[in-house]
Amino acid sequence: MPNIEVGIRVPSSVMTLPPRVISRLLLLFVAPAFVWAQAGQESSTACAKCHAEGRTQPATHMAHAAETVEQARILTDHPLLTATYGKYSYRIERKDGQSLYSVSDGTATITMPIRWAMGASSALGQTYVLEKEGKFFESSMSWFRELNGLGPTIGGHTTHPADLNEAAGRLLSQGETLRCFGCHATDAVSGKQLTLDKMTPGVQCGHCHEVKHAAMAQGSGKPAAPAGLADLRHLSAEQASNFCGRCHRTWVEILMQEDHSINNIRFQPYRLWGSQCYDPDDPRISCLACHDPHTEASAQPAAYDAKCQACHGGGKVEAKACPVSKNNCVSCHMPKIELPGAHFKFSDHRIRIVKPNEPYPG
Repeated sequence: MPNIEVGIRVPSSVMTLPPRVISRLLLLFVAPAFVWAQAGQESSTACAKCHAEGRTQPATHMAHAAETVEQARILTDHPLLTATYGKYSYRIERKDGQSLYSVSDGTATITMPIRWAMGASSALGQTYVLEKEGKFFESSMSWFRELNGLGPTIGGHTTHPADLNEAAGRLLSQGETLRCFGCHATDAVSGKQLTLDKMTPGVQCGHCHEVKHAAMAQGSGKPAAPAGLADLRHLSAEQASNFCGRCHRTWVEILMQEDHSINNIRFQPYRLWGSQCYDPDDPRISCLACHDPHTEASAQPAAYDAKCQACHGGGKVEAKACPVSKNNCVSCHMPKIELPGAHFKFSDHRIRIVKPNEPYPG
């Protein structure tokens, strides 16, 4: 195999993969790690005038993946939130239309304004972007629906802050800031620059579809034909995984990080890639085969039975039919696993026959 000089470290474990997998990795190395569509200021509200999807998508959690302090119901419905973690006391208080985040060690106190809420108020939890001296920080404390209150932000439940500054929040690097806003909002990033003045909170139509409608046709009262409207209905499994993985993490990204811990349970494209039935060319096993991004994902196992039967229903398909049942397939083959510190059980997208007491298949 020729030497590869692309400015990244290739883990030794990657070189043991099958040649077809390595070739797919090489194609992805030359692509940007994460790219977001430029939406051209088109909102879901405008799209709804012509597209039914634009009328359902605004109700999804994705559409509210970022909320302003004014929009965040968690902050408005809870004008005072408090918590204690170790020797530090936390307080989020609503004052004059803004929410102030404070942490104290009993002697000194740090207070920062909350600028953005990441995560829909109706979703599992919400983490806050703080600002101090023009820099953005990730709050050490997040709101969790299961707690109906504050708890350590995911990944922080085992940490021990060295000082008050560290206890307050984590300074976001430029790359982390771009990814945070680039995934949770629309029109927030241009190249390597934040464009918060043009940003629309949440994942709107243009985030995925590159909607660039021309100006209203003069005198007709109708918009001109859309230019650059991406049609994503016919993506292969791998194309869909890489597209959705821009924010949900691609399989190659997690593979390169060599993260085999339970933390990767959140990264569905990677988990799906590890399924025995995964076929990169088969759209029946893609993200879009089971999930319509224009509507909220169902939490009912039976809602996915028809998707499973598309491959395992018998007849002229190559996958074996399940000898146990044709109902509630995901309850057995995609078990829900608790992520420590997340206060939530994630559906494991590594589809498999689950064996009792088996270790986590990282």
